[in-house]
Formats: sequence, structure tokens, C-alpha cells
Amino acid sequence: MSRRKHRRRLLALAPALLVAGLLPAAGANATGAGCPAHRLRVPGAERVLGHCPDDLTTAGLLPLGLTNPADYQGLQASRTVNPAHVPGVQLDGYFPDTSTTNTNHGWNHDGQFVIRLPQRWNGGLVVAGPPGTRRQYANDRIISDQVLARGFAYAATDKGNTGPELHRDGTEPGDAIMEWHHRLTQLTRAARKVAAEHYGRPPGRTYAAGLSAGGYLVRWQIEHFPRLYTGGIDWNGLVFTRDAPNLLTHLPPALRAYPRWERNEPGAAEAMYAAGYPEGSEALWKAHYLTQWDTLQRAVREEVDPEYDGPVQGGTPFCPEGTGAGCDTDYDYGARPDGVHDTVERISLSGRITRPLITVQGTLDALVPITRTGDLYGRMVSESGRGALHRYYRIQDGTHADGYHDLAPGTVRPMQPCFTAAFDALVAWTTRGVTPPPSRTVPRPADGTTTDCTP
Repeated sequence: MSRRKHRRRLLALAPALLVAGLLPAAGANATGAGCPAHRLRVPGAERVLGHCPDDLTTAGLLPLGLTNPADYQGLQASRTVNPAHVPGVQLDGYFPDTSTTNTNHGWNHDGQFVIRLPQRWNGGLVVAGPPGTRRQYANDRIISDQVLARGFAYAATDKGNTGPELHRDGTEPGDAIMEWHHRLTQLTRAARKVAAEHYGRPPGRTYAAGLSAGGYLVRWQIEHFPRLYTGGIDWNGLVFTRDAPNLLTHLPPALRAYPRWERNEPGAAEAMYAAGYPEGSEALWKAHYLTQWDTLQRAVREEVDPEYDGPVQGGTPFCPEGTGAGCDTDYDYGARPDGVHDTVERISLSGRITRPLITVQGTLDALVPITRTGDLYGRMVSESGRGALHRYYRIQDGTHADGYHDLAPGTVRPMQPCFTAAFDALVAWTTRGVTPPPSRTVPRPADGTTTDCTP
């Protein structure tokens, strides 16, 4: 592929992979006279709108404006075929909140959620938070469609703040990320009560599921609120720890080394590998540099360490290496004051899970390198003595978001089949006592197919 054509593909892909969508959802359909949605109440919600679409999957919701493709763009390989034809009830609404970054439905109100209740219910509930700083519909194709087709009710939150300026929410460093946890807990409790009201009985099992930042939330919930959940599944989840490694220790080296690598300077590739970015993922680096590393570094750093760049809000995009103090490319987490490390400790994971948890992560993850995240969390769980409750499947050639498969189809393997297979294994584990296979690296099928992903 020519450099010009490659750049065009990157620029076309970039908006889809930005951490926040920009388009409001279209107008919704009216609630029919026979629809039970108007009778349902969401405990604690400030506003709720109910609908009874013929299909709760994205195929049916998109024409009605009851989902937003801007929320989930770039998270799924383009040729993925999703299930459809799941009738039921959808509730959209929001909890009381003071921030206004979520523009879905024209509400300009955070704390938004969606709850979906299929007609043919299997007695279970799946609750999710979005990846990155996306909104409540971000998981619609990668999680909601999949679990609805299996008969589960589904609920998702926007985490209480969205977009690259999440740091403006809250009063103290770390408040915005701590709100993520509160919103998922709040929605889980509310969705369980809504399901009980609608079906006449509470969910017999409740699972937390999520990708990236949503996967981090799954781990936190299983560590801190185990009574709410039967189990969890995290997909390429983020990891925060007080000390290295964490996002703020591997993103700055990538921001420094990548421009040198693009100029073919000696030692640049070795610097990328030393920061954790795996050999074999080089075809993904340019897209991540343009759309992910800098944005994520500045958003997280501004949230936990706002004093680093003084009054500047959100850092300086793509500041050159050597700029010095205030430049996120030159950020040195280890040299920051103890108060910054205290803030990161506040949002850190411990590995002390008390419910079954399955982790899946791609070996070519070029946003949160597997050796710095999935491998690390697996060790944390084992060292806490909870290894029997954890299964960790390293997915050969998987990367952070399946949308990158379209950019590098010869390199990247879609992970959607791996998530669904792992979810089914989690359900079997927690309902029928079918012990999943031991943790392992799941090889890419020898015949080159992308669909076989048996744990």
C-alpha cells in the first residue's frame, strides 16, 4: 500500500477511534399504547424515556435513533456479523449529575444510561461501562447485541463524564475516574430492581463486562462490590497501580520514541519495545500515535496530576520531545510528587477479586501493552491468593480495538469471537460449575480463520 493511501486510511479511521463521539442520537420512536415501558421506574433516575422496539440490537435501534453509531465507531471489524431480532423494552435516561459533556438525545447531561429488557429473558443481567471516554451506547455492537441474543438483560452507563475534558468533572484529582465506579455500581443496583419489576423476579445472575476503561471498571467492581455480581469479564482492561507500570509510565516513552522511529533513527524501535509495545505491532503504531497515545496520556495525566502543566487545561497536543516541564511527551511519573502517586493509588487495582473473573487481552495491543497490563493484573491476582477465581487468556495477534483489523488485516486478529467465547465460558463456570480451561495463550487458528477462539 502506498504511503499516501495508507495515510488516507489512517485519517479515515482516526475519527472512529477518538475517545469520544460527537454526533447526537436521532429522534426516538413513540411508545405504543401496549408497551409496558411507561410503567417501569428506574430508582434514582432524574429522567427516563421508555420504548418497545421490535429489535433491541443495533440493527433495529439505529433507524429509531435509540443508539448512536458515533459512540461505537471503530470498535468492531467491518465484516463482523451481529445477531438481530430481539424484541423487548428499552429505557433511556439519566441520574442526577452536574456535568454536561454527554450530548446524546440533545440532553447535554452526564450520568446517562440505557437498560434493555428482552422479551425472552434467561434470568440474567449484564452491566457495562464504555471504553475510553465514550458514552453509553459504545458497547452496543461488541457486548449488548451479543448478550441480548443469549437472553440476557443489558444495562450500560456513560460513567458520569465523557470526552477528553473529563478532568473538569469533580473537585479533587481523581474524582472523575472515581465517579466511573460510582455510576456503574449505581446502575447495577437500579437495573436489578428494574428487571425484578418488569419480569416479576430479580436477576438470578449478574455479570460485569467491559473493554479497555470498561474492563478496568469490571476488575474494580469484582474487587470492591462482589455481592452485586456473579462474575465478570474484562477485555483489554486498563490497569492503574501506584508505582510503575501504569498508563503514565508507558505512554510518554511511546510519544518520544515514535517520531524517531518514523524517521528511522537508530535505537527508536528498541525504545518502543522497551516501553512494552510488542514486536509485530509496528503497523499499528502510526494510527495509535495520531489518535490514541497523546489523547489518552493528556486526559489521564490532567485528571491525576493537574499541577504538571499549571493553568493549561488538558495539556499541549503532540508537544515535541525535549520541550520540558508541562509537556506530556516528557512526562516522568516517577519524578512526580508523592501526592500524585497518592491520587493514582486512590484509583488503583489490587487483584483481590472475590468472584470469578475472565480476562482476555490481545498480544498485539498497541494502546495498553499486554506485558504492562494483562500480564501484570494476572500476577496481581495470583499474588493476592485469588488465582483460582481468575482465567487469563492472551489472544495471539489481537489488538486493543477490532477496528484496527481493517487497517492491518494481515497482522490483526479480531477479538470479538474471543470475548463471546469467554463470556459463554464464564456463564458455564458460574451456573453449571463447568471449570474453564487453564489460563493460556490462545493461538491464531492455523488455517488463518478469525472466528475460532475457544479458550
